[in-house]
Amino acid sequence: MIRFLHAADLHLDSPFEALGEKAALRRREQRELLFAIAELAREKKADMVLLAGDLLDSASAYAETFDALSAAFGSLECLVFIAPGNHDCLRPGSPYLRGDIPENIRIFRGGWECAELEEKGARVYGAGFTDIICPPLLRFFHAEREPGIVNIGVLHGDLGAAESRYCPVSAEEVAASGLDYLALGHQHTYSGLIRCGDTFCAYPGCSEGRGFDECGEKGVLLLEVA
Repeated sequence: MIRFLHAADLHLDSPFEALGEKAALRRREQRELLFAIAELAREKKADMVLLAGDLLDSASAYAETFDALSAAFGSLECLVFIAPGNHDCLRPGSPYLRGDIPENIRIFRGGWECAELEEKGARVYGAGFTDIICPPLLRFFHAEREPGIVNIGVLHGDLGAAESRYCPVSAEEVAASGLDYLALGHQHTYSGLIRCGDTFCAYPGCSEGRGFDECGEKGVLLLEVA
């Protein structure tokens, strides 16, 4: 059995222009969320953390915000996987391209990559946006299933939106992926657990609403796969 925490769409350093002087305070509160998520992963003894993109609202995030992200998740003993999305894509100047990222944080830097976790009996696959617009990355992906191996994917993508400019994903592609679970990001409302063939996937929603247009159920997901 593997236990992991899945979060996405934190949108750290959102401008909060309507808040005026309180905007800086709101951004500081967002950084505190990083440590709360990391502490939850520690408390629940998660074997890994999956972060499915748009952790940052833009490539021009404050340096202290990325330092907080590195400090929060770098303090964990487990591996942390990040699949950049359209807001925090890997364009020149992205903080994800810094050289001082903690060793336990793995960032998927473009096309599909695979991390072997032999001691956990798992493979973690991921792909990241290299620009704001992204083609359908899952369309030509397939992970081979092996007895005793759990295949997990991390992707920022738009499920059920064929015309999306942000990595459109279809239910048929999820079903054909060979994954046991696909950790998705992009949609800001909790989706519930979705089954496509033999593959499950979900959106956790943004961990914290940033305005009255982001109400409803959301947070992070703690899952067990066996």
